[in-house]
Amino acid sequence: MFPCSFLNKIGGGIVPGLVVIGSQWGDEGKGKIVDHLASKANMVVRYQGGNNAGHTVVVNEKTFKLHLIPSGILYPDKICIIGNGVVIDPKVLLQEMERLEAEGVQLNNLKISAKAHVIMPYHILQDSLEEKARTNKIGTTGRGIGPCYMDKAARFGIRMIDIVDKQRLKNRLQEILPAKNKLLSCVYGAQELTIDGIIEEYFAYGKSLQKYIADTTYLVNEAIVNQQRVLFEGAQGTFLDIDHGTYPFVTSSNPTIGGAYTGSGVGMGGISKAIGVVKAYTTRVGEGPFPSELKDSTGDLIRQRGHEYGTTTGRPRRCGWFDAVMVRYAARINGFTGLSVMLLDVLDALKEVKICIGYCQVGQVIDNFPVELEALADAEPIYETLPGWQSSTEHCQTYEELPENAKRYLKRLSELVGVPVQMVSVGPKRDQTIICEEIL
Repeated sequence: MFPCSFLNKIGGGIVPGLVVIGSQWGDEGKGKIVDHLASKANMVVRYQGGNNAGHTVVVNEKTFKLHLIPSGILYPDKICIIGNGVVIDPKVLLQEMERLEAEGVQLNNLKISAKAHVIMPYHILQDSLEEKARTNKIGTTGRGIGPCYMDKAARFGIRMIDIVDKQRLKNRLQEILPAKNKLLSCVYGAQELTIDGIIEEYFAYGKSLQKYIADTTYLVNEAIVNQQRVLFEGAQGTFLDIDHGTYPFVTSSNPTIGGAYTGSGVGMGGISKAIGVVKAYTTRVGEGPFPSELKDSTGDLIRQRGHEYGTTTGRPRRCGWFDAVMVRYAARINGFTGLSVMLLDVLDALKEVKICIGYCQVGQVIDNFPVELEALADAEPIYETLPGWQSSTEHCQTYEELPENAKRYLKRLSELVGVPVQMVSVGPKRDQTIICEEIL
């Protein structure tokens, strides 16, 4: 039981809980920032999404690609939580754990929410069949994320707690699988799945993962009331949010700050700071409107210099100029207290850089992000052009060492978004991170 005085401290915002949120369409470099901040945290919590997204962290010339496990796992003394808001493919999770162990990473401090929902074989099959049937493609990764969240909302899901008990798993599948098979066979003409094989496979996963499964809501809140530093990380970004993103070209969960609360089970006041992670430009994977997209040699150069290919899918990312209208919207709905600007070094070679400061639609200038997808698709970007710096930033260790035009660019981004820049990344390595203001 938590002492009342500690609960009052949570409500007063004393505990330095910090959430790291993507401010664009995902792929902003959240993994590197979480890895950096985790050095000062006691606990790192992944609160939503699944293995449809990835975080890349470079440590001592070694690259780690993480899909489900929090980036803090690379620190052996940090408790790492996969929260109840995450949907888990246990096969993928075990493979990721095996790869990390082979690299010498300790997993003793990993905890998995008993309430997290499980991606089942029919979810993956349903995902690919539904995408093929769509006239207008969403661009799903086909990993079963959406159908798993659909079943969760329909109270038709299977949770991690279910796969550690063979009889409970059987009971749940006997209720669920007939309806799923009817959908697969009658609507999509696919072959039906058999229950016995699924039970054996997923119960085996449950046995392998059982020692990691816990009531993580209790663990997170216990850390908070004991005034430990808790770092929350999500997948994807604000504009892939199911409620606040460019619907329907979105993910199936809430990467925004509300998802951090519900996806981890922490109460109001447990999070006092929110860091918005942005690229120094903009990228997007998949379909949907993208006003500042560059379909020219400059876009190709940014893609090449930024190695803009999906961590999970390998798909080339669409590239464009920084969109201040987007990020200002993200700052407003997430309550950002600071920005972390990533991949500034990618722009080093450019003679000039542009910032989208508004849109022109049917002859009218708008500076607020439109609700209607059609309005966004028709929007023509209005640019402000700044001189480039055409010199390397990758060895800069402090803000003062940055080229004057790079500092001018960062200052303008901060002014347009209305949030201070607290961190700047000038390369993929841990030591290529400039701290403008201490966060934790």
